[in-house]
Amino acid sequence: MTKLANSPAALSQKDKELEFENIKRRIHTKLVDKLDLSRVGELEGEVLRREIRLVVEHLCDTEDTYLNRNERDRLVEEVLDETFGLGPLELLLKEPTISEIMINGPKNVYVERGGCLEKTSVQFRDDKHLMQIIDRIVSKVGRRVDEVCPMADARLVDGSRVNVIIPPLALDGPTVTIRRFGSNPLKLEDLLNYKSLTPEMVMLLEGAMKAHLNIIISGGTGSGKTTLLNTLSSFISNDDRIVTIEDAAELQLQQDHIVRLETRPANIEGKGQIKATDLVRNCLRMRPDRIIIGECRGAETLDMLQAMNTGHEGSLTTCHANTPRDAIARLETMIMMAGFELPVRAMRQQIANAVNLIVQANRMQGGPRKVTHITEIVGMEQDTIVMQDIFKFVQEGVDERGRAVGHFVATGIRPTFMGRLESSGVRLPASVFRERVMMRG
Repeated sequence: MTKLANSPAALSQKDKELEFENIKRRIHTKLVDKLDLSRVGELEGEVLRREIRLVVEHLCDTEDTYLNRNERDRLVEEVLDETFGLGPLELLLKEPTISEIMINGPKNVYVERGGCLEKTSVQFRDDKHLMQIIDRIVSKVGRRVDEVCPMADARLVDGSRVNVIIPPLALDGPTVTIRRFGSNPLKLEDLLNYKSLTPEMVMLLEGAMKAHLNIIISGGTGSGKTTLLNTLSSFISNDDRIVTIEDAAELQLQQDHIVRLETRPANIEGKGQIKATDLVRNCLRMRPDRIIIGECRGAETLDMLQAMNTGHEGSLTTCHANTPRDAIARLETMIMMAGFELPVRAMRQQIANAVNLIVQANRMQGGPRKVTHITEIVGMEQDTIVMQDIFKFVQEGVDERGRAVGHFVATGIRPTFMGRLESSGVRLPASVFRERVMMRG
């Protein structure tokens, strides 16, 4: 029970891996032939996995090729992953330190760990193998990927977000990007421990949520917008009826009374598409206390702002922008995408009346994620939206590891919505807003 059969010690590692893959393929084929599908349907979860494990171990015993104990255990696990899970991806999905998985064709798999990209040894056999795993992912959420529809968004069981694009659009083979959220999303304590924001900022955001202020979380790709949205939602009362609208459901709210809505792409005939704007309009008839849109990226922005202006206060959404001022410009652009030719002043008045706070998240140099601005929208002066920073992060430089370092400051400005906070039972000490450096990080 030592080496792989036909493999003297002189065999290269590459040859050993090829032989291992051949054995795994043979055993997996035998397993599929041997499985009693009607019996499999009666079993669930761990019971089914234990039953199949016994079958796989028996098939290993019948193979002419001998494996040592470590190789045998690895083979059994990989065959089970191929049968029940996502094949080679399972190894990466079990790693809690990985925040993003990027598959650039079957042989190039990268991950983000601790804010840094690194190539892994994980590989798929070929394009066909990778496509089988992709089909397994997208079919579970009622999506499809083929030459007619070569792009799709989906999600994993743990809530992680998946984007897929395949040939002919992806020139080097099927490409998959998985944004990990995991079954245990980051909590407020984690963000404080990572120095993503300060206790004073948390006090203000908690008060803003309890006072039903409308908040937009702005940031670039991978800046932590969804994590922040999940965290802020924890301050929502359990008595509120919340309706969430997403392209691929990934929010992990903890309240009891939640209605989750998800957009739908067109079918193969190009019919049946349900857009976010359709869901926003429909949810207004569902008596929501709060509306949460995973991301505003098009015509639904105008509907969202109108909802915020017509009694659905305390609503939340995210948008892609690098600064709070850029977020305003982005909202204007998305309103114009709705096809309405509103005068600039009317459009900006709509934004100023609807949005109370912009929370800016940024992924800094070297990987750390910070809430760089908490900015209040005060109102209008002529045709300009007036904004004021309450808290912000100032970068000083980078440390020896190349990671951004700086400090959080309170600007000394007291928000104009303090009356709303106090009428909601939220009283913040005046010292919270005193001009000073609050924390280095």
